[in-house]
Order: sequence, then structure tokens, then C-alpha cells
Amino acid sequence: MARLIYSATMSLDGFIAGSGGDMSWLTPFAEQNDLADRLMNETGALLVGARTYGGDDPNAGDPEHEGAFGGQWHGPQYVLTHAAPSDELPDDVFFGDDLLEMTIAAKAAAGERYVNVLGADVARQCIEHGILDEVLVFIVPVLLGSGTRLFESESCEQVRLERVSVTESPLSTDVWYRVAR
Repeated sequence: MARLIYSATMSLDGFIAGSGGDMSWLTPFAEQNDLADRLMNETGALLVGARTYGGDDPNAGDPEHEGAFGGQWHGPQYVLTHAAPSDELPDDVFFGDDLLEMTIAAKAAAGERYVNVLGADVARQCIEHGILDEVLVFIVPVLLGSGTRLFESESCEQVRLERVSVTESPLSTDVWYRVAR
């Protein structure tokens, strides 16, 4: 059965996007990363927030590298939103406003592979509903000072995590956790 994993690249001070959703800060940290490649190959579907789906792509304007995993990943995307776009979209992009329904659909599409959760708000909702299984964070050596935090909630109780692995690549320290149940 598919598992839900929240993955993100994060600044050392805890931000996954800069002020106003800016993602251009990621560009200097784009590199070959074996763990990111492994995750990409083990991902069967994406569960994405509307801001992430329509947001600032650090590779915007470069069709070869736009999108998830620097444009290298292709597959079904389930976008959680209350306002689906009316323009024509690719056949493998689905919009809905019910987290649990979208999660069930994404898991069915992923099969035995991961459903990769992209977007801090969707990850928060998954944690609050008790459906997130794992968290993988690529920590890069930069301080952003402000922006979107990896995780932030005023109503969520403490969530315990169990470390799966810590690895290093030239430009990041990668920490993989399992949500303790």
C-alpha cells in the first residue's frame, strides 16, 4: 500500500519558500542527490497544495526542468484546492477540495510507491488528520530569515518522529523520519 511522505528542501532556519513564496533561492542548491533520485523513482503520485502547484518554480521558463524533481518526474498529480482552474490541463492532473478523498485517489494511483506530499499546508493537514507516514527534509546551508516554514500549526499537538536515516551530499544534509504511531 502507498505511503504518504512529505518531502521538502529547507533552509537552515526552517523555511521551504522565501517571502511571497519565492523559490528562486533553491537554484544554487540544485545538484545530483542520490536520495532525491531514489525518492523520485519511488514516487507514484503527488498530493500537492494549490499554492505549490501554481507557485513559483525555481526552474520557470526552462521547460526541460520545470516541475517536480527538476522536471524529471512525470505522473499523476492530485491538487488540493477550493478553486480548480478552468483552463485545459494535462490528463494526469486532478483537482479536489477533500483531503481524504484526494489522498485515497493518490494512493490508488501510486500503488506500492510513495505519494509525495508537496506544500506546507497540505502536509500540515495530513499531520493533523494522522495520515502522514514519513518526512524527508533536504537541509541546505542558507538562512532565509522569513517565508513559509516547513511546518507550522497553532492547533496541532506534538508529533513524534523516528529517525530513519541521515545522509550528506555536497550541498545538503538529508534527514528522513517516520511518523511514530
